[in-house]
Parts: sequence; structure tokens; C-alpha cells
Amino acid sequence: MVQKEVILTKEGLQKLEEELNLLRTTRRKEIAEKIKIARGFGDLSENAEYDEAKTEQAQNEDRIMKLENMLRNAQTIDESAISKDKVSIGSKIKILDIEFDEELEYTIVGSAEADPIKGLISNVSPVGSALIGKKAGETVSVNAPGGIVEYKILELIV
Repeated sequence: MVQKEVILTKEGLQKLEEELNLLRTTRRKEIAEKIKIARGFGDLSENAEYDEAKTEQAQNEDRIMKLENMLRNAQTIDESAISKDKVSIGSKIKILDIEFDEELEYTIVGSAEADPIKGLISNVSPVGSALIGKKAGETVSVNAPGGIVEYKILELIV
């Protein structure tokens, strides 16, 4: 199986490492305790608490494996290499939604740490990919589910 490179900011890398540490330590102990308590209820074949704890354990282990794989294939963005005149991964930008005359601030990140609500948009999202390589003052058109949306790049925030 070919491993896909995971592009992360330093903050994104740190968050994933913290989550992995939490899952390996605290969550594993909490789940083990739930399983121990549920075993005390008797017959495991009809023990809903035991089944639920085992499911939780499987989900936790699955997330640990995913995080380990992501971190193994992580490439951290070199902040000193971020272009100051063109939008690239790691760029912080201010754009204008032309239709709604609304200013928005985004940071372009890899898909693993994208969170549009927090202003982190993926470089492979429709908006992110349209902005990559563009300069302040340029306008981009994005094919969105509701139709074409136009954004004007106001500035690259350094």
C-alpha cells in the first residue's frame, strides 16, 4: 500500500502528537477500566456495557493507527519557505467574497488539519486549490455547489 504524504503546519503536527499521546495513555486506561467494570456484571454474551466498551476500545485503537500512519508520513511546512508574494501551503490570507462583500481570513493547510470553521482550509479544497499560486489583488472563481463564487485576494498576511 502506497502511503500518502501528509502536509502539516508545526501547530498541526503538535496537535496530532498530543492527540496520539492522549489516546495511548489516558483513553486506553479509561477504556480498560470500563471493560474491567463491565466484566464484573457477569455473562459477557448479553452484557451491553462490555460490548460498548469493546467497541470504544476498537475505535480508539483505529484512531491511534491512523494517527501513527499520518505522523509517519508527515511533512512539516517550513515556515521560512512560505512565499510572501504568492499563496502557498502555510499562507495566511485575507480575501473578499465579492458577492457578499465580506472579508474572510484563512490559512492554507494540508487536508489532515483542515477546519474551515477555524479558518483552516485545505490546499486541495475548491477554494484552497483556486487560491494556490495567486497574488494579492487577483480574483479567483471557485466552482461551488451553489454556483460560481468569486474571491479577491486582499493580502497575504505575514
